[in-house]
Amino acid sequence: MELLAQRLLLLAAAALVAATAALAVVERRSEPSTSEILAGLRAPVAWTTAFAGSRGPAGDALRTTCGQVLGPESLGVSHAVLPCGAKLVLRYRGKQVLTEVIDNALVEPGRQLEVTEALAELLGIEGTVELEWRFATEESG
Repeated sequence: MELLAQRLLLLAAAALVAATAALAVVERRSEPSTSEILAGLRAPVAWTTAFAGSRGPAGDALRTTCGQVLGPESLGVSHAVLPCGAKLVLRYRGKQVLTEVIDNALVEPGRQLEVTEALAELLGIEGTVELEWRFATEESG
């Protein structure tokens, strides 16, 4: 009888260790990842002023640092720091346009962002101008 009690005690201890390990795994999986935490953060919606201008006509099959191929009708922004795909709203002379970062390499020195030629035409930008930009939000686009 004593041998049976020892075996049952050993099995109970093994079951307790297994249950504890299973709970630790489940708890670990329920913690949000860094990307989930960052996705939940809200970007500031205040307008920021920047010197901007057209990056010029798109060359033949010009590929950006974000991996996009630019053409004459491409709409987007180059910014040295913002991540590829970041959604921005640009405002210039009463016009607002929703766009995204398509390149991280600026062509002209002294600019903080550059727009594709098609976007420059849409906004009425000639040369280097001072415009406003902000991060797009789900509520305001």
